[in-house]
Amino acid sequence: MENSISHGTIGCIVILYFLVLIGISIWSSKGASNRSFFNADKNSPWLLVAIGMIGATLSGVTFISIPGVVGREGTNMSFSYMQMVFGYLVGYFIIATVLMPIYYRYKLTSIYQYLDARLGTAAYKTGAFYFILSRVIGASLRLFLVAIVLQKFLMDPMGIPFFFTVLITIVLIWVYTFSGGIKTIVITDTLQTVCMISAVLFSLYYIGKSLDITDGNIFTTIRESEYSKMWFFDVGWNDSNNFYKQFISGALIALVMTGLDQDMMQKNLSCRSLKDAQKNMFTFSLVLVIAKFLFLCLGALLYIYATKEGLEIPERSDQLYPTIAINYLPSIVGIFFILGLIAAAYSSADSALTSLTTAFCIDFLNFEKSNLSESEKKNIRIKVHIAFSFILFLVIIIAKQLNAGAIINELFIAAGYTYGPLLGLFCFGILTSRKLKNHLVIPVCILAPVLSYVINKNADTLLNGFQFGSTIIALNGILSFALLILISYKDLDD
Repeated sequence: MENSISHGTIGCIVILYFLVLIGISIWSSKGASNRSFFNADKNSPWLLVAIGMIGATLSGVTFISIPGVVGREGTNMSFSYMQMVFGYLVGYFIIATVLMPIYYRYKLTSIYQYLDARLGTAAYKTGAFYFILSRVIGASLRLFLVAIVLQKFLMDPMGIPFFFTVLITIVLIWVYTFSGGIKTIVITDTLQTVCMISAVLFSLYYIGKSLDITDGNIFTTIRESEYSKMWFFDVGWNDSNNFYKQFISGALIALVMTGLDQDMMQKNLSCRSLKDAQKNMFTFSLVLVIAKFLFLCLGALLYIYATKEGLEIPERSDQLYPTIAINYLPSIVGIFFILGLIAAAYSSADSALTSLTTAFCIDFLNFEKSNLSESEKKNIRIKVHIAFSFILFLVIIIAKQLNAGAIINELFIAAGYTYGPLLGLFCFGILTSRKLKNHLVIPVCILAPVLSYVINKNADTLLNGFQFGSTIIALNGILSFALLILISYKDLDD
């Protein structure tokens, strides 16, 4: 090992980083109210929101998992992941042109309030519940991925157990988000995005330098390598790399995990106007494509470097980037990797915790219709914030016991089951003018994911070997929509 970074250095980087975040929190939360926590007083600059959303979307999953999948056999091999990324653009376009105008027209704090106005209380509470379930699973898996890396390279050598690593992580997030909420998140996410992108650029430069590749030839080297294949039109529908499966999945995942997700939309709804929010979305989507491409380029270079140096590829491909960055490249790369890693973890987790608190307070505790005083609401909000912090902690510990494998694939599959009913509900509300029988909404939204699971488990027999993979979200959404149609009726007063 050429340039291993000391554990003390890693610890100092983490401490200094959090001191900066806490400083930003103290500054941004001065005079903050409950309204500031939930929507930043509708005064967020659109460019800051766009930059911050890039970091929140990338998360620790992208930061570690995406470079690792480039050379791994099977799902998302080589650059096939870009097929899904180009699908994202379709989803983001629909969000900007269809969903955002609706959200701003209804003047929403929680996007699930639309379901209340359009479909009634049962649809509203069901949608909010599925968001909470989805975000708890998603945020926990993302934090789990980063926690196991910190555990391996920092905590294990110091004899600190995993549960304590997770506990510290959750407590630090709570400390800098409990007061300012989304007003703080918009600023901290921007800083975290800069850290992540800087880490990738430094890694690309120094790996290229270690391979004696000049800057201009890095992309040529990648293109000529065995890892650069991007388009998979020539594989069957049973192959997870199939272009059409990936592209459709990307469009739907973007639509539900951004457009129907309070976490991501809460930032957009904090912009000053619909026009600003749309500028944010279009800017964010284009820059995100570039960022994802850079992560895949990094993955290709990592595998090229490992082959040249005769390094053993870790059994978990998630460990490839941290192993090489910390142990084999110049210390500056390891330092930026650690910064990028913790930025990736917290840019996703901090906004998730804030949005979970928002959804519960607005959608289940009815803060906007409550007669409670501002101080009473603040006390309740802080308790809810603590409760969700504890829930994230528990789910991460459970994930460790289950020893979750390829996290990015687990995340997309989980999203397919939990976001499907949300997709069905919003599509029904937007595409039809019919009403729902309230008492049947919850059973239908439970039945659709169950049917999706059963069909997916028996796909080999029922569909001649076809595997849904991340496209399970399409099946789930279609089933949800179809079942909602069956329990709907035409309002004669319309």
